[in-house]
Amino acid sequence: MINIGIIGFGTVGTGTARILIEKRDVLRERLGFDINLKRVADLDVKRDRGIKLSEGILTTDANAIINDPDMDIIVELIGGIHPAKDFILQAIKNKKHVVTANKALLATEGNEIFAAAEKCGVEIGFEASVAGGIPIIKVIREGLIANRILAVYGIINGTSNYILTKMTDEKVEFSDALKEAQRLGYAEADPTYDIEGIDSAHKLAILASLAYGIPLSYDNVYKEGITKISSQDIEFASELGYKVKLLAITKAVDGEVELRVHPTMLPKDYLISKVDGVFNAIYVEGDAVGATLYYGRGAGDMPTGSAVVSDISDIARNINMKATGRVPGLGRAKEGIGIRKIEDVESMYYFRFSALDRPGVLSKISGVLGNNNISIASVIQKGRRIGEAVPLVVLTHMAKERDVIHAVREIDNLPVVAEKTLYIRVEGKEE
Repeated sequence: MINIGIIGFGTVGTGTARILIEKRDVLRERLGFDINLKRVADLDVKRDRGIKLSEGILTTDANAIINDPDMDIIVELIGGIHPAKDFILQAIKNKKHVVTANKALLATEGNEIFAAAEKCGVEIGFEASVAGGIPIIKVIREGLIANRILAVYGIINGTSNYILTKMTDEKVEFSDALKEAQRLGYAEADPTYDIEGIDSAHKLAILASLAYGIPLSYDNVYKEGITKISSQDIEFASELGYKVKLLAITKAVDGEVELRVHPTMLPKDYLISKVDGVFNAIYVEGDAVGATLYYGRGAGDMPTGSAVVSDISDIARNINMKATGRVPGLGRAKEGIGIRKIEDVESMYYFRFSALDRPGVLSKISGVLGNNNISIASVIQKGRRIGEAVPLVVLTHMAKERDVIHAVREIDNLPVVAEKTLYIRVEGKEE
């Protein structure tokens, strides 16, 4: 029998406990031994979670779980940095295996945590930290072990995906879509982590470390949210054959790794473009397997609880077979791999200029683009209001971000441009 202690009895903690209790017989049948939920710690032990625990399981003292000599696996589900980090490090020091869903903690403090686990000979399970019920950690770490990973593209924040889907389907503006997401419980009262790309960046740091053997590098992830995207941009994108998604991207390019989260235009016919609402999807390209796509619910009590119990079961098997450490936490670190600066990234681009409707304006703008090595693929200009500002949309061929930044700065200073230029990176094959 393997004893489990859960610290944190919120949404995910409740889902995990429910699965461990209701599926105890199923787990025993599949594992060949019992998984026993021994203790659950939370500051609030009075609130009804809709789940009945046996007498004596609930406690307000997390240390009673961490210091229990009979406890095999500690499950941290309180979130945040402190005291979660302190609990995990103490558990590791006590030679307890750890399972966590805490992507923010792993992305920012994970290098220290994984080093401590390796030193003490214990395992860290973190499947639930990325994409909820989608087993993407196991896919990259084990399922695609024979592959050199070429690229990972992820829709890994359900809140932003819901907002962009609503803006696309109902032609509403960002603020209205956000209010609806908050009303339905998909967005927090303070949605900053979701809409500014921070949550996606936490998850991307973990995926990139697994895919490329680099240290967890959250601080080096380029982050750009969806707050500047308008329904007008989504309409123009559609006219050009694209959809707008908040994408987390990591690629291996010329010995460096790209780490970026930003709104991205993707061809409508790509499978990942069709992932809407609160669902997540991760596209992984390997040199042997080719393109693969993983889709499912990225949050919620039961999907995320499913991922937590998957980790518990893996570690429990290893304990039972005396084979802990069988799969390295983050894989084998590789030397000499740098992080590519956003200025060095190459992409296609969508520009929306607010240009005065006068003769020669397009030639002025195209001249600046050309002088900065940016080639135009297509142009859309809607409406004629002589002497007034109208949207001028340009789609480019491949260009370097550094040249784009320079060109936009120069164009925004032209007297024929009324507002700051918006640009969106475009992924997909050039025509």
